Amino acid sequence: MLQEESDLSLIIAQIVQKLKGSNLYSQLERQAWASLQRPEIKLESLKEDIKEFFKISGWEKKLQNAVYSELNVFPLPSHPAAPPEHLKEPLVYMRKAQGSWEKRILKSLNSMCTELSIPLARKRPVGEQKELLNKWNEMGTDEPDLSLFRPVYAPKDFLEVLINLRNPNYENGDSLSFRTHLGLIQVPLKVKDIPELKECFVELGLNIGQLGIDDSTQVPPELFENEHVRIGQKVLAEQDSAAAQQYIRQGSPTALRAELWALILNISSQPEDVLYYEQLKTNVIQHDLLVDSLIYKDVKLTASNDDYYFVFEDYLYQVLLCFSRDTSVLSHFAFNSASPPKSYIRGKLGLEEYAVFYPPNGVIPFHGFSMYVAPLCFLYHEPSKLYQIFREMYVRFFFRLHSISSHPSGIVSLCLLFETLLQTYLPQLFYHLREIGAQPLRISFKWMVRAFSGYLATDQLLLLWDRILGYNSLEILAETGFCHVAQAVKLLSSSHFSCLSFPVSWDYRYAPPCLASNVVFYLMYIIDL
Repeated sequence: MLQEESDLSLIIAQIVQKLKGSNLYSQLERQAWASLQRPEIKLESLKEDIKEFFKISGWEKKLQNAVYSELNVFPLPSHPAAPPEHLKEPLVYMRKAQGSWEKRILKSLNSMCTELSIPLARKRPVGEQKELLNKWNEMGTDEPDLSLFRPVYAPKDFLEVLINLRNPNYENGDSLSFRTHLGLIQVPLKVKDIPELKECFVELGLNIGQLGIDDSTQVPPELFENEHVRIGQKVLAEQDSAAAQQYIRQGSPTALRAELWALILNISSQPEDVLYYEQLKTNVIQHDLLVDSLIYKDVKLTASNDDYYFVFEDYLYQVLLCFSRDTSVLSHFAFNSASPPKSYIRGKLGLEEYAVFYPPNGVIPFHGFSMYVAPLCFLYHEPSKLYQIFREMYVRFFFRLHSISSHPSGIVSLCLLFETLLQTYLPQLFYHLREIGAQPLRISFKWMVRAFSGYLATDQLLLLWDRILGYNSLEILAETGFCHVAQAVKLLSSSHFSCLSFPVSWDYRYAPPCLASNVVFYLMYIIDL
């Protein structure tokens, strides 16, 4: 009991400290001073009257949303005697593996820099600055020569690192279970089984209405859709982040999704937010970074070739170039197993006082990175709002998909959960694929590391991301990977895989045709296994 109170006090103190440096704190302070001029504020009941004023004026709700937002990203309290690095990652071998991976990335970046004789950063000449400013909204028309540039790494390179990850305490003497030997991931992490997933994702049960299922043309709208939309409008009117997060677990109506996501992420386009985005844009105009070319290359290789996203090429450049300059992103490294890379002023190598983070946000883009932004372009058409949403999505969720950690939403745990589900519930399929050299994880890894962006139709992807935001967890990606591997084999089961048996719950012959490739339909059925 005392430990719980101590943990709660620590969380409260840290959230208060975080909020004191925010725009909201200064706004609340100004409002409190201004309220003193109001006739209903009495000196003898000053504290209660100001609280009542905040409640009536809506500022109390904004404060509640800010606190709730911080709680969603705040790491669980650790033991007071634990060193700071335990907040980033409690397992030593995971920290070492992440450190080694970062060295490989930096070596690749530095070798490219040396081979091409290109500096990591340079100030643009005035003429080049004017040219970039003039074509800021038409950067997709620019065709720079990127033939000599290559992605620093691709998902398949990252997968090889995860496959070779080992816990040294299990290396010798300890016999690993048969199940562990079947999969590619050989680390002993605790992942949820189906009963635990049922308990966690209870709103995905078959007896609960879902957008993506119950709003199909074959289901009368008065049975679910109309009421769900009405509740969504009420949630938005109340401006309650917690209620919005609970609501979106059943999916978001298309017309309300942009506002609901912004409410859950506690994003509001204030004038200072627009100004901050303009400052980042100015930094892009003034300075050229090597990672800019990596961003250009990635967009050209991925989103520009995608039937859904090629029209958003200009938005992707604007958002990602500004993101690379945003030093506020560095704060997430306090609970990220990764560490931001450092660069040194020429001739001052090793002297910490001459060290700077490179790129300024500490994130080196990899092949497919731009696909984290692309789906958001369907929802937000104002660049500064789009940027804020992406930045918050990244520091809450996406960073875990390309860093090595033991977190339940980290990519290692997701891979292990995917393999465990497949081995447990479709063992014949898993063993067959393994025997023919088609390890299931090699198929699904690229899906999960991109959060299925570029692999699902956009309407299905946004329904999936609804649930990620609703449950504040990426674990649903592993379930989706399991569903899609099972679906692909089910479509072939009449021929190549006729020898494989499937659980009764996975017989889709009786499902409406419109649901045959519906991601929500699969998620409901996995929870019902």
